[in-house]
Amino acid sequence: MALGRCRFFGACFIGILFFHGFCACDRAPYYSFILNATSAPTISYYDYIIVGGGTAGCPLAATLSQNASVLLLERGGSPYGNPNITNLSKFGAALSDPSPTSPSQRFISEDGVINARARVLGGGSCLNAGFYTRASLEYIRAAGWDGRLANKSYHWVERRVAFEPQMGPWQSAVRDGLLEAGVLPNNGFTYDHIKGTKVGGTIFDREGNRHTAADLLEDANPGGLTVLLHATVYKILFATKGPKPVAHGVIYRDASGAKHRAYLKRGLKNEIIVSSGALGSPQLLMLSGVGPAQQLRAHNITVVLDQPMVGQLMSDNPMNAIFVPSPLPVEVSLIQVVGITQYGSYIEAASGENFGGSPQRDYGMFSPKIGQLSTVPPKQRTPEALAKAIELMNNLDQQAFQGGFILEKIMGPISTGHLELRTRHPEDNPSVTFNYFKEPQDLQRCVEGISTIEKVIDSRPFSKFKFDYMSVPQLLNMTANAPVNLLPKHYNSSQSLEDFCKDTVMTIWHYHGGCQVGSVVDHDYKVMGVDALRVIDGSTFNLSPGTNPQATVMMLGR
Repeated sequence: MALGRCRFFGACFIGILFFHGFCACDRAPYYSFILNATSAPTISYYDYIIVGGGTAGCPLAATLSQNASVLLLERGGSPYGNPNITNLSKFGAALSDPSPTSPSQRFISEDGVINARARVLGGGSCLNAGFYTRASLEYIRAAGWDGRLANKSYHWVERRVAFEPQMGPWQSAVRDGLLEAGVLPNNGFTYDHIKGTKVGGTIFDREGNRHTAADLLEDANPGGLTVLLHATVYKILFATKGPKPVAHGVIYRDASGAKHRAYLKRGLKNEIIVSSGALGSPQLLMLSGVGPAQQLRAHNITVVLDQPMVGQLMSDNPMNAIFVPSPLPVEVSLIQVVGITQYGSYIEAASGENFGGSPQRDYGMFSPKIGQLSTVPPKQRTPEALAKAIELMNNLDQQAFQGGFILEKIMGPISTGHLELRTRHPEDNPSVTFNYFKEPQDLQRCVEGISTIEKVIDSRPFSKFKFDYMSVPQLLNMTANAPVNLLPKHYNSSQSLEDFCKDTVMTIWHYHGGCQVGSVVDHDYKVMGVDALRVIDGSTFNLSPGTNPQATVMMLGR
């Protein structure tokens, strides 16, 4: 009987773990300076050209526009008014949309882990679970940032996009379970990164509307900023006759394919700033001739600067989760509670039927149409296989979709990989390898994190949200049997937490590196070896800040 029920819930588990994201508040302001790139002149001139209107690019553009002319180029569209970009109650819409116009561009790392990169104004803040938390004081000191200026910049961001979440019974049970499991002290609600258990901020307001980095453009000077959407930058232009190359312009194409050029005006402080994210920034540097010379020549790219560290030291915080079916209805909640452990693992949680189902029985990320069936090789993705999967879903009891996830991600991580070009087209995904758990310390942190989750599941405060007949090993095996990645599986992952971590590793979309401080850029984020070029985004991070990087990326842009 119990085994049959476990199989029932296991069958329901296909694809449900990929839940973290979509975007934006529908009641958005209209900005007169946001235009479609098709309306742009063939040639234009600005004090600053920012490539990438994401989590760093938007606050950066708003800030620079106060005293300069700024062009912000974004390859995606607007988060405002898009029917596929909605509020918390429809969470998951963008990540389950693989179409060319989706704000989420899917990619699969060479490790076999399914991932996504942003393609929308507001960037990753449109695709995440909304958790808002600052970096630790130790992180800020290690990065060499002015602590007072960082604090002031966090406050500037928080005026627009950060809120205290409304705690429901399920999240409260996770919080109390963490405390019983020994993740102490209870730090209450705070944006600060403090060891123990806390309730963090969220970029969802009380009406369930998402507020993204794009909202920070409300503080821009309309006379100083031009934002062009559907503007894909193909390369940065360099003058190479002086003692070292000087960036002086970019070539971009609009949605119709028409080519445009934007140049820097004459001025000692004028710069091109790349804020295209941990994949896009190293990719664009390489496409522009700044990168490992041998790789560039293999793609017939003229070498402007042989910089072998571009695309190196790539990392992604591995995430591992356990799905816990609940005998009681649970609230729809994204990440609210976090346990910041002493050993370097962060415990978080999310819940609600909308991760698996909907009144229309379309199943969101659970959908065989657009969800995890996409991980099946194309030759096996037959109409018959699709029809069988849809029939299975339609025959399931809605209770199967009731429950939530308790997940852990490790700080750091220590393991690193690399990024390489596949093609010369900027819209094509590069090849990226993260080498999850290559370093034993990362794997040990995962094991300790899963062990803590087990204690939370078996805790007294969480007991009412767990079926008595479902043991933690059964929950582990149910999770391990779901096709959450493309990796080969061990026979019985619950017998070894090391195997469970390796078998069920996923992304939490906190990948970083590729243009790190000290390797590619200096401590002022200037690209070493060239002039008038900086990189400002998560590609410069040596480690991912806090339990979620978005607050710190927005702060850095400011």
